[in-house]
Amino acid sequence: MIIGKIKENEPTIRFFLDLSCNYCGKKVPGGILTSEKYYGTYSFLLEIDDLKKKYLCGICRDKKRIGTIEKF
Repeated sequence: MIIGKIKENEPTIRFFLDLSCNYCGKKVPGGILTSEKYYGTYSFLLEIDDLKKKYLCGICRDKKRIGTIEKF
């Protein structure tokens, strides 16, 4: 998963959060990738907090999109 914008040839950081799907509980595979400039900024921290509240795995996201999951 990528957070923020990464320009071409910009150094990146891969980090791991204890992040799981808010519906089924699956963990994020492979960690999260972001640029070195964006990592640790205030907007980055806000985006991580928002992601923790709203994260859905791909399967649950697709189910929500077609309407088979009720509202949370």
